[in-house]
Amino acid sequence: MSTVIIGAGIIGTSTAYYLSQPPSQTAPTSIHLVESSPRFFASASGYASGFLARDWYGPSVSSLGALSFDLHKQLAAEHGGREKWGWSRSTGTSMTHSGDAGNGKRGDDWLREGSSRAQVAGEHAFVEGNGPAWLTKQRGGKVEVISRGDSTAQVDPLRLSQFLLEQCRTRGVQIHQPAKVISASQDLHGDLSSVRILSSTTGTETDIPCTRLIITAGAWTPLVFTSLFPTATLTIPVTSLAGHSLVLKSPRYIPSSSDSDQEQEGTHAVFTTDSLGFSPEIFSRSTTGGGGEIYIAGLNSSSIPLPALATETRIDDEAIEQLMAVSAKLLGLPGQEVSDLEVVRKGLCFRPVTPSGRPIVGRVPDEKLGGGMRTRGGGIGGVFVSAGHGPWGISLSLGTGRVLSEMVEGRETSARVEGLGF
Repeated sequence: MSTVIIGAGIIGTSTAYYLSQPPSQTAPTSIHLVESSPRFFASASGYASGFLARDWYGPSVSSLGALSFDLHKQLAAEHGGREKWGWSRSTGTSMTHSGDAGNGKRGDDWLREGSSRAQVAGEHAFVEGNGPAWLTKQRGGKVEVISRGDSTAQVDPLRLSQFLLEQCRTRGVQIHQPAKVISASQDLHGDLSSVRILSSTTGTETDIPCTRLIITAGAWTPLVFTSLFPTATLTIPVTSLAGHSLVLKSPRYIPSSSDSDQEQEGTHAVFTTDSLGFSPEIFSRSTTGGGGEIYIAGLNSSSIPLPALATETRIDDEAIEQLMAVSAKLLGLPGQEVSDLEVVRKGLCFRPVTPSGRPIVGRVPDEKLGGGMRTRGGGIGGVFVSAGHGPWGISLSLGTGRVLSEMVEGRETSARVEGLGF
């Protein structure tokens, strides 16, 4: 029987990656990865910052966070991640202005209300630091280091996602794209036995024997779950939060030729507490050939509707102009009339968020599937859901994939995630 994974973002591809390698007993050719978008990684997996943290989580997520960070480091060491997807140690900094104070918010409030990620990072000791060379010093501002490379790192999420997908493809994982799972069927005993996949290109419908179904469709997860289990008594508590971003090149950030000790230590993450009505987050990232780029985001909105497909997003020019103004202020030269920052990419993605701020990683109880649907036990059946990672999808991706691969086979999980299920 096959395992079908709906959603080929970084969570889905990470799951397929770990499920298709030892100690998993699942044959790679029996794994089906289904992606509805005509372009891979067209939302959060391709447009996120790629910041990784080991210990910036609450108690229920801390074990998963530590596992995932260690897996990121291991994967980079084994497969040349520094060159292939820009893995680098990162120094996390907080740039505050006089009068700013932390608000102690948890869950996804800080995302929706525009406050700083640094304010919900837990207890971290602040030490003096001048910040990266590419950051423009602000009058009345103060830059403090809140983490160093042993607990924070940076990747280019798009290149990492592409690597994971290519590994799955090489191993024989079957990839359906663009396609949708349109129905789930039961056998004579009422157990999940197959799913029907519709090819968006040819219109062909194909039935695939399936006893294990994994839904990792990001912000689209509730829609997918409801379409397959319309009488379910469970509501997936995931909503979408839109976020605009810019990727820039600055003449003041060239990692391979920098003489700055701070730049030689790795990349930087800068979390600001307030600027022009929101709290920008800025990340330097390594690119191929020893180059560098700067990612800026933090302008989020819950009012932008989720499109049917990730490729149907419509970037708001006003939001981009606001990010450009902040970029000129924080990254440009003081008094400069014409910005010397080069725009590499404009982006809009939809983060899947939950009211608690905790991701969902778990098996759906059979009694909540509705319609008399049941699944087999003993590691050979089940409906599993993982979504709602918010701003931590890239950081928690590998750990989530490893845990899901263990969960679906009935093995002991490498992280404690009992507080993240249903």
